[in-house]
Amino acid sequence: MTEVDAIDLALLRAMQTDASRSAASLARETGLSQPAVWRRIKRLRDADVLRGAQVRLDREKLGFGVTVFLGVKLATKGRVSLEDFERAVRAIPEVQTVEHVLGLYDYRLRVVARDISDFERVLRRRIMTLPGAGQVEANVLLSEERLPGPL
Repeated sequence: MTEVDAIDLALLRAMQTDASRSAASLARETGLSQPAVWRRIKRLRDADVLRGAQVRLDREKLGFGVTVFLGVKLATKGRVSLEDFERAVRAIPEVQTVEHVLGLYDYRLRVVARDISDFERVLRRRIMTLPGAGQVEANVLLSEERLPGPL
């Protein structure tokens, strides 16, 4: 485990909110010099505490107005490997995330589609034909609020 002090946590919180902030901005917020901020960020990257930077896309503006969370229970555990299922589901461009979970379902998928009929097409032609796919439960996202991370 990497040693992280209060200043590191302040940097991580600020970067989690907006990873594109400049070192000068981060330095002003934390009371450090720019070189000190860069050294800390480099140390956190080298320790794999910081892994890349992400851009959040506005799915609606890109024409994807529907987000659905799918719970997928595998029908044939043992006959189809988890790797086969995961490899096949990763090939579906509408699937944004694949989570292997413990509970009622084996997997939780985040699927985007243009509209409900487009989602139905993805479900019938792609999801339900996955190796080992069995029971599926769909939950349509009504609204989403991004909360700050745990730091």
